[in-house]
Amino acid sequence: MGLFGMAASYLAFTVLHFFQFVLAITVCGLYAVDLQRARNEGVYVDSKWVFAEVVGALSAVTALLYCVPFILRFAATFVWDVILFVLWIALFGLFGNMYIKENAEGDKDIQRMKNAVWVDLANALLWLISTLASAAYWWSHRERLLPPSAFVQSQKQLQMLAFGVVFIADTIPEPQ
Repeated sequence: MGLFGMAASYLAFTVLHFFQFVLAITVCGLYAVDLQRARNEGVYVDSKWVFAEVVGALSAVTALLYCVPFILRFAATFVWDVILFVLWIALFGLFGNMYIKENAEGDKDIQRMKNAVWVDLANALLWLISTLASAAYWWSHRERLLPPSAFVQSQKQLQMLAFGVVFIADTIPEPQ
């Protein structure tokens, strides 16, 4: 199976996950500078920077795993994407509050952190796109992704629910 034999959706997801991986590694590098400086000086390591590293590492590992074709067939992938999106938004809010309005005045460390905030936002947006795209993909392909018995079961449940609503509606007396 060559490159052109692959589904366009898989290639699009792979490109998306590549950019998620690159930006996650970028964030790890941007925040690691301060963590390494604190470690070298033997001072307190701020948990905010550790949180940024954890979110970046989780995102990088997830993006790599998502490049494996069968992983995307699981229905829970978009749920994990939502969790990562929320973590990135929290990270953006945390550091955005600290650095967006800060005047760098030639301080390269402040400027680096201001840049990191916008990379955090870009990561959040990529994970939102990933969430919406994988949810749409899963919804449109659920017949193929679910075992046949699960799909038939869900169809029967929907039919029973619809019948129950109609039955209840027929038994309600009309107002006089």
